[in-house]
Amino acid sequence: MAYLYETHLHTIEGSACSDTPGKEYIEHMKKIGYSGIIVTDHFFNGNSAVPRHLPWEEKVELYCKGYEHAFEAANGTDFKVFFGVEFAFTGDEYLLYGVDKKWLLDNPQIMDMTRKELHEAVRAVGGIMVQAHPYRERGYLNTIHLAPNDVDGVECFNAENPDWQNGLGYQYCLEHNFIMSGGSDIHHLTQKHMGAMSFPYKLETIQDYIKAFLAGDGTPVFTRDIDEEGFEFRPVAGERSLVEETQPHTLPVVVH
Repeated sequence: MAYLYETHLHTIEGSACSDTPGKEYIEHMKKIGYSGIIVTDHFFNGNSAVPRHLPWEEKVELYCKGYEHAFEAANGTDFKVFFGVEFAFTGDEYLLYGVDKKWLLDNPQIMDMTRKELHEAVRAVGGIMVQAHPYRERGYLNTIHLAPNDVDGVECFNAENPDWQNGLGYQYCLEHNFIMSGGSDIHHLTQKHMGAMSFPYKLETIQDYIKAFLAGDGTPVFTRDIDEEGFEFRPVAGERSLVEETQPHTLPVVVH
């Protein structure tokens, strides 16, 4: 049996681009077939819903509300809700797993860290740092930034990316032998194209996720349309359009 975990999810409480309260994800994601989710709202250097002028402690408290509301809604069920962060630099974003509210409260200096320094700080507490959608191209971006020496893995499949950008990301993973991640990057319950990490066993904690991910036990999977009768999640590796370079990137690439 496969157990599906959403690795990239945004709530209205923490992300300015989401319209979905954390608590509303639980039944929706269970219905689709997920066993759990990782809430990864945009941090203060990204598209955060948290007012920037507040003191650090207040900002962190507000930032964690989406996760906390989702966790409370799932409490008492077998559906798991884990905490994560989507942290931005110069348009490039990284999913942090294994850090928590206390770590954020204790480390306001992360806002001034380089990619390398952040990676070291996350690893120091047993966490991992995964680059999200590495070859994303959008109107608000003018450069692709890659940090191959400062990540524990790369998101090879992002359901909010067009296929060709996912294909470039997949080839990037192969080139550097990265552990691959997959996720939906879901902001709205109306999203139909979804992704996940599939594991052959249940995960009880975010530390279980980290251990399983680093062991290579996870498989990036996707489905095209959750409203389609009989839809199923399939391995990204088996979908040619998601793993091949069908067109080149148009933005310049900077490697850090």
